[in-house]
Amino acid sequence: MTDESDSQKEVLAFLADPAAHGGQKVQRIDTHAASVFLAGDRALKVKRAVRFPFLDYSTLERRKHACEAELAVNAPFAPEIYRGVVPITREAGGEFAVGGSGAPVEWAVEMRRFDEKRTLDHLAAEIDEALADALGRSVAAAHAKAPAVEADAWIAALGSYIGEHVEAFRHYPDIFPAAEIDALARASRAAYTRLVPLLRERGRHGFVRHIHGDLHLGNIVLIDGTPVLFDAIEFSDIIASGDVFYDLAFLLMDLLERGLAPAANGVLNRYLAETRRLEDLNALATLPFFLSMRAAIRAEVTAARIERAQAGERPAIGRAARAYFVFALQAIVPVAPKFVAIGGLSGTGKTQLARALAPFIEPMPGAVILRSDVERKALFGAAETEKLPADAYRGEITVRVYATLADKARRILAAGHSVIADAVFAQPQERAAIAEVAKSTHVPLQGLFLTADLATRLGRVGARARDASDADEIVTRAQGRYDLGSLDWTPIDASGTPQSTLAQAKAALTAPSID
Repeated sequence: MTDESDSQKEVLAFLADPAAHGGQKVQRIDTHAASVFLAGDRALKVKRAVRFPFLDYSTLERRKHACEAELAVNAPFAPEIYRGVVPITREAGGEFAVGGSGAPVEWAVEMRRFDEKRTLDHLAAEIDEALADALGRSVAAAHAKAPAVEADAWIAALGSYIGEHVEAFRHYPDIFPAAEIDALARASRAAYTRLVPLLRERGRHGFVRHIHGDLHLGNIVLIDGTPVLFDAIEFSDIIASGDVFYDLAFLLMDLLERGLAPAANGVLNRYLAETRRLEDLNALATLPFFLSMRAAIRAEVTAARIERAQAGERPAIGRAARAYFVFALQAIVPVAPKFVAIGGLSGTGKTQLARALAPFIEPMPGAVILRSDVERKALFGAAETEKLPADAYRGEITVRVYATLADKARRILAAGHSVIADAVFAQPQERAAIAEVAKSTHVPLQGLFLTADLATRLGRVGARARDASDADEIVTRAQGRYDLGSLDWTPIDASGTPQSTLAQAKAALTAPSID
């Protein structure tokens, strides 16, 4: 490896020279496993001649294979970034060239250069509801393209990671106290044992796939307003394999650890809305374990940086590793699910309240939102914002919509996750049906019924744009004649600001639940 490393230095020096790029200014970025050269609109990524327990780039042939693997893995995620694999050649006169006709002495992944400041770790503070929604769509689309892989090897490896974490953590007793390491290990092993049957079932259904594998904010870039995933794992088939929820959990953990709970909740809810798989509702049971495992991996990797850091950098690295470790401990602690139903006539702000409440309802990353308007569109195979004909609102169709809400709520609660059901719930039988879900799952229902005067509701409905609700002025006026029957849900005056409605709802949810 020493000879390869020494000979590679000459090539890296060549690539750092503007002359290799037509005289354009070059920026070089080194990591533990690669050197990237940025010049003009092109980026060249060279695998460094190194060998670690988890990767081996020690020979030219291995580095060529790794470059080809990186292209194959990432091109489906980011075709607008990954261009190809090019040789660095030694020409007849002894000089180096990029993509020349001489003998290859090195290989590089050629990429379209993007603005490095547009990766989402730099833009984390700007991740609003719209961007979180786009993130959920991008991850779901990437997973839809990912090929299924054999599940057993990954499931076995997942269990082995627990012991590897314990061994690694014990090297840093000042950061990870022994008692806490033992507590995390016990909880992780118990969760793993409990989840293995579910993971095997998901493997049989094709949900263990060749995933991104390193899906944190630093590996997502905003290009033309769209989140693009890049730099997926290519050096290990096992590390690049996993349940799609295990991949999603890395992104959710990164958002949550940064204090971006609303964004994490938005990503989860959009992902579920895109996949529309009942199996994914069952798989919510995996999230506490997956979030904890992803944080533990980050804690281990971060702590390892101390070995090669300057003395002045080590305290900050230790604090970062500790923060990930604490997150891992917190995420895996069982939290009883909560069941909230939000009713009210059109224009009272049900959906806005649901989205505001969801991030604050444990377990992480907040409640799954079930919305009757969205379920109705799905029933007809329509896009969320596509207007349905009047006959889509026949009574028998509405019964089916509410039955779907009840079935999905039951699945989510059975998986140990919290849910918010968002619908008008104008009929006593609709409220009774959702209450039956609470009884069957032994999770108390907390029902909120929003009210607002007609003028306020008409104004809100008229201001909607690209929303799943088809309610218009005619529907809104007609709803005023509904006989709501006896209401035993907590009334919320929603005629004021969204902040006022949210405050009332939070206060109501601390009150005794409906049995």
